[in-house]
Amino acid sequence: MREYLLTLCITAAVTYLLTGPVRKFAIVAGAMPAIRARDVHREPTPRLGGIAMFFGLCAGLLVADHLTNLSEVFENSNEPRALLSGAALIWLIGVLDDKFEIDALIKLGGQMIAAGVMVMQGLTILWLPIPGVGNVALTQWQGTLLTVALVVITINAVNFVDGLDGLAAGMVCIASAAFFMYAYRIWYSYGIEAAAPATLFAAILMGMCLGFLPHNMHPARIFMGDSGSMLIGLVLAAGAISVTGQIDPDAMNLFSGSERNTVHQTVPVYIPLLLPLTIIAIPAADLVLAIVRRTWRGQSPFAADRGHLHHRLLEIGHSHSRAVLIMYFWSALIAFGALAYSVNSASMWIVLGVAALSFVGLVLLLLPRFTPRAPRWAEAFVPPRYRRRRPEEAAVVAPAASSPAYATEDAVEPVEQRTPLVAGAARRLNGATALGARSRLLDRRKAETSR
Repeated sequence: MREYLLTLCITAAVTYLLTGPVRKFAIVAGAMPAIRARDVHREPTPRLGGIAMFFGLCAGLLVADHLTNLSEVFENSNEPRALLSGAALIWLIGVLDDKFEIDALIKLGGQMIAAGVMVMQGLTILWLPIPGVGNVALTQWQGTLLTVALVVITINAVNFVDGLDGLAAGMVCIASAAFFMYAYRIWYSYGIEAAAPATLFAAILMGMCLGFLPHNMHPARIFMGDSGSMLIGLVLAAGAISVTGQIDPDAMNLFSGSERNTVHQTVPVYIPLLLPLTIIAIPAADLVLAIVRRTWRGQSPFAADRGHLHHRLLEIGHSHSRAVLIMYFWSALIAFGALAYSVNSASMWIVLGVAALSFVGLVLLLLPRFTPRAPRWAEAFVPPRYRRRRPEEAAVVAPAASSPAYATEDAVEPVEQRTPLVAGAARRLNGATALGARSRLLDRRKAETSR
């Protein structure tokens, strides 16, 4: 455990220290796209944060290779090298997209090629534990197609959810933490060495996200861009692929009997590994909803819009920070709920706890719809939005809101009318500013038609 923690800390430190210089490089290189209709930030913010995350990944693998116990992972498996090869390719494609805005189909092809590179070096699914059937061996083509599909789905799920400051990095960090605990349990408790690469990948991924988050929390000073979102999506998928189909259920000795019965009884254990949709359930749900929504309207599945889950949270009245925290809550509930269920699927307390927390999450989700009003005697102790408006105040606010003379400097201009910043001003930017009231957001239909 100490060596995994050391690898995590080194990865986080390298990522954190390099993000500042990378931000200055992104500003000089002009990797600061103009604000689009679907964006929620108010100022052009540099991208290319994935550069620091990639070098953090390289540092983590390099340190692990020189540690006593973790060096055996590199000696006994080619998976770390396969991960580095695929990560380098997907990172390069992301850097080009952050700078030049390459076509979506080209990015999709690059994702498939990166997955194929990992498959060629041994990072692939060999068999699947099917409930009631047993281990089903996959042919080379079946394993390749399933691996490529898993990588592409995970990458795009993470990329789609990267819409608010700190959202993608935080959600992937939560998912990788749950995955690390699961893989470490298999590697340490059951002595299965096939889980060691996945444990290492999860530790490095946590370090990449934790090192980048201080620069990316609201208001963000830099965005990870596609170079970062696709990179962490690939690493998350590689961890799941590394252990799925390469662990013999009989080696865990959880139950006696045939292999078929063993697999059937250990289904809760294999749910987080069969497909990583339980640990990235929120991004995956956002991906599916986006595809259905866009194809229903006759648009391309890759067409951008403002219908993602985080956009909807902003529209119903949540602040930027609260929307991110709500997404964190649901990601942690699903990921760690699946982890707890895999440890002890027979415990009813786990099910009741998940149900109770789900109810709390729904209350927090719908809180803006039911804004409470404090009594008169308590108005001095609560924020202004919870105070009752007096009749004379309402009469004063009504004409002020409709008069141009009372327009504030925070009023949001239409996207097409915003004055572009000059080069000198761009150098003085400190990232995205705080988002104003939810009523200032562009209507989603207008935003979609303005593209």
